[in-house]
Amino acid sequence: MQIAVLGTGVVGQTLAERFDDLGHEAIIGTRNVDTTMTNAPFAAWAAAHSAVRVGTFAEAAGFGSIVVNATSGSASLAALTAAGTEQLADKVLIDASNPLDFSQGFPPSLFVKDTDSLAERVQAAFPAARVVKTLNTMTAGLMAHPQQLAGGDHSVFVSGDDAAAKAEVTELLLSMGHTDVIDLGDLSTARGVEMFLPLWLRLMGALGTADFNIKVVRH
Repeated sequence: MQIAVLGTGVVGQTLAERFDDLGHEAIIGTRNVDTTMTNAPFAAWAAAHSAVRVGTFAEAAGFGSIVVNATSGSASLAALTAAGTEQLADKVLIDASNPLDFSQGFPPSLFVKDTDSLAERVQAAFPAARVVKTLNTMTAGLMAHPQQLAGGDHSVFVSGDDAAAKAEVTELLLSMGHTDVIDLGDLSTARGVEMFLPLWLRLMGALGTADFNIKVVRH
């Protein structure tokens, strides 16, 4: 499978590396390749993972049969616009971002919530894409390697309007080691998982680590 990951931060790097390890053809997208490669830590990562191509947002989106939005929430719409409406049309678009607003310092608030979500704004901006919200409720390491915590016995959620897209994403999540994939329903349910972030941030502070996740326990 050809998978494009938009975003060169920790989430983007971690997911691109995992997809490559699983045997997928992975490309990581950035706004400007030359500028990105002047960043020494990223350049070192790219050299260590030479099988993962580096391209512009548009090049990455054009390559991938699945596109993952791993950019920061405040930059997501601009990054996806740079990727191109036609490049995203009819493709599964995994949105792993969060609408965090750091303008007033830490902890951040959310710049969209309650009656809307970032995922819904992405879908509205790119109506031909098949948006699925997932993975945004955990740290990058657990997104890619869920079994490093409790043998993977914790929960991940999917939200989306396209049942076939959610099924494809669920299959990918299972291949990554996720064992409890919960389909919340249509894309409006992304509001709930995005609004989990304020609690997640407080838990991180209380526990002193980001290596935790939630498990939905039911009969």
